[in-house]
Amino acid sequence: MATDGKSATEPEHVTRLVAERLNAGDIDGIGELYEDDAVVAFPPGRSTTGAAAIKAMYRAIADQGAKFATDEEQLPTVRFGDLALASTVAADGTGTRTQVLRRQDDGTWKRIIDRPETR
Repeated sequence: MATDGKSATEPEHVTRLVAERLNAGDIDGIGELYEDDAVVAFPPGRSTTGAAAIKAMYRAIADQGAKFATDEEQLPTVRFGDLALASTVAADGTGTRTQVLRRQDDGTWKRIIDRPETR
């Protein structure tokens, strides 16, 4: 369980929670925000698939001392049933970050597709 005790009860919460958890070194908590077979379009030009590989990717990022902005501008979320398309404007000026999320049986949201860098 995430050490912060917070849940993503709205799709818009996930990006901020990923940033907060990375900054706190809570890689297992980040893993809880992705479905088991999720895919992340990172590193550039490649994809990372599956919760274990995604956690390893975030561990490598954290080990490099990276910190994520927690205040990126949230763009309007598009919902279709239990799916949501969420985006933020990257605080570092690199464009937008886009994710597809699915509502879980417990009402929380998890990423299934994540494109952290879009120009």
